Amino acid sequence: MPPVSKSDHLELTDWDVATYRMLISEKLTPEQIERIVVPPVVYPKQNSVLAVHWHPEIVPMDLIRRRIDATFPNRTEQLAIPTQHNILTTFDDFTGVEVDCYAPEFNRKVQLLIHFENSRVERADVFRHMLAHTFKYRSRQLFAFIDTIIDPQFDRHFQRAVEKTGATDEIIQFVKRNTLRLFQLFQQFESETPSSSIKNKLLTHYFDALRDQHDDRKILQAKALLKAVKKVVKANFSLEYFYQDREVIEEVRALDGGIVIPHPEQFWPILLADYDVDGYEVWNPQSQEYTEFLINVVNRENKSRANTSRRPILIFMGDDCHMGEKVKEPRHQDSEKAGREIGVQHAWDDLGIRKSLITAGVDRNSVIHAYRDLLTSP
Repeated sequence: MPPVSKSDHLELTDWDVATYRMLISEKLTPEQIERIVVPPVVYPKQNSVLAVHWHPEIVPMDLIRRRIDATFPNRTEQLAIPTQHNILTTFDDFTGVEVDCYAPEFNRKVQLLIHFENSRVERADVFRHMLAHTFKYRSRQLFAFIDTIIDPQFDRHFQRAVEKTGATDEIIQFVKRNTLRLFQLFQQFESETPSSSIKNKLLTHYFDALRDQHDDRKILQAKALLKAVKKVVKANFSLEYFYQDREVIEEVRALDGGIVIPHPEQFWPILLADYDVDGYEVWNPQSQEYTEFLINVVNRENKSRANTSRRPILIFMGDDCHMGEKVKEPRHQDSEKAGREIGVQHAWDDLGIRKSLITAGVDRNSVIHAYRDLLTSP
């Protein structure tokens, strides 16, 4: 089979077109709505719901509210703030966003969770402009992802991913041909494709859909290669789309917003920078190894602030729930991501971790009250 390149043309089938339109659709079917509003597990004993790191994606807030109601039927306290990537979204009295930005001290991309009481984003024109510029990063990265696979000028980068995975010629050609199909579909239906769909997941979701036509083993091997390519793309992606982290912090402070550092294991150097932030996320489904250590770090820092005018650092845990994962058919879901729930952070109730939390004098309730007061204070 001859090599596949971006200039080639493949015949698109009715299945290709129907699948692409399904992938970019923001309209939920009755089956998808049922998966959203009926949680697999109910927590009747959890009285407090603290959720300041979750992604609604294409799921409407009224359905998310129904899921939260069903998951925590007896809750008496709640602070739930959505944090879509680089897009402000609102739930009840608060608005949030997870911002990609650049930390020059460490020469890397980092992320910040930003939260506002709703009235404070009415004057956030500059911040919205910053987010709009940064939002382009995710769509540009999709095109870089595709180019790395099917554009010959990026073959050197593609071969690095091949070497990492040991992919066979069969898998390489399978990935290239279907990436080209997805690219042609995008070109044909670009005017119908919402901006929220133009991100790396569009390509990986297309390969998930290919399970209808190919065995799981082949799809898993293809996705392993795609994952390796994505890492290469991110390592070589220009940082020009990002504002510096201190610029973001300065603008948020001007709007009286709150700032939390997520993903501590990924972004640990930022903890050393003494940034003007309100809290650290000490646990996350992707970051669980150093939870007790990070709680103790915060505790020591707060003791050093005891006789100063500086506010204490708050301890957060992030469920990092992606609601869009629950929309997918169960056989196409990433089981780990699909298992995350808004407001469910088991570390709060872990016996070993609770000792550190008691020493720090915090629980869900105390953090809810402290952060709500911070976000609403004049």
